[in-house]
Amino acid sequence: MRKWGVERLIMIIETRAVEPFFKNGFVIGCEETKEGVVIDPGDEVDLVLDAVRQHDLTVRYILLTHAHLDHVTGVAAAKRALNVPVALHRADNFLYEAVVQQGLMFGLRVEPQPPIDLFYDGEGPLRFGRYAAWVRHTPGHCPGGVCLDVGREGERARTLFVGDTLFAGSIGRTDLPGGDFDTLLASIRNVLFSYPDDTVVYAGHGEPTTIGREKRTNPFLK
Repeated sequence: MRKWGVERLIMIIETRAVEPFFKNGFVIGCEETKEGVVIDPGDEVDLVLDAVRQHDLTVRYILLTHAHLDHVTGVAAAKRALNVPVALHRADNFLYEAVVQQGLMFGLRVEPQPPIDLFYDGEGPLRFGRYAAWVRHTPGHCPGGVCLDVGREGERARTLFVGDTLFAGSIGRTDLPGGDFDTLLASIRNVLFSYPDDTVVYAGHGEPTTIGREKRTNPFLK
């Protein structure tokens, strides 16, 4: 298990990951209003819910960056505990509805997940307290992949939650159904690299990075 507690703009950010995929699930909260969101609850969902209780947050949404197996296996448990809308890009709904079959590909038994309540309609925003999440469509890893641009309205600083689009020193795989290498690179260069170099990036796996660091050092983006 890994845990990072980080503040940016005093925003509450908690990250949890467990085996077998060591996929990062996130809790983000407004330090003033104690409203928050959960991003990509997977096998670490019990730890994510513990973090929600630890910070005494009222969760407004469960937000999914995409619908690959490891990012959605905890949706049902999170929905039961929080009773809030689950949001996804419509282009990934075919993957979400096939989560049981995705599990079989890895020799895993996965429970069916509840229906999506909200398909992203444009860029949002989806508000929680003084903060909001803007949705940026970043296909390539999968057709409905999105990155969530989180910050205070009217302020320059943003924090990006990018799913499996970009990693510290790497990029998302494109050999799964709906993946496309050229589309992924275009999403990174045209969408993510439009943000300032000091923008902090939280990926679906691994440690945080920044846009500037990936521009300078990521071998896939030279």
